[in-house]
Amino acid sequence: MKPRITVITLGVDDLQRSLTFYRDGMGLPTEGIIGEAFENGAVAFFDLQPGLKLAVWPRRSLSKDSGLPPGQASATELSLGHNVSSRNEVDEVMAQAAAAGAVIVKSAQETFWGGYAGYFQDPDGHLWEAVWNPEILPED
Repeated sequence: MKPRITVITLGVDDLQRSLTFYRDGMGLPTEGIIGEAFENGAVAFFDLQPGLKLAVWPRRSLSKDSGLPPGQASATELSLGHNVSSRNEVDEVMAQAAAAGAVIVKSAQETFWGGYAGYFQDPDGHLWEAVWNPEILPED
């Protein structure tokens, strides 16, 4: 398999709430909810970086499409790392997330490995890490 991940899809309970959180609260670009003409087709895509999108799709739609029964959500199954260029930027992202309605799980602080990071959960409990890693700086 070639490493070509182009979409990360999060199952959500309330599509409109997730659209509002990511678009209005976190400032991610999107065309809004599309696919409403299709049963289980409503979804919102957000541009992350060139070649990568975040999708939010109702859990029931993801369940139906995959053929798997709905399962119990667990915040510790996966985290999404938002890598930034400085400690100050970590603090800014954490403040933005809190203002957008995220739950701050762990305030930004020095890490044991020499970086600086904090964790927050989106309205559906998905875990995000805002992180400055001096060894993996983003290409801005």
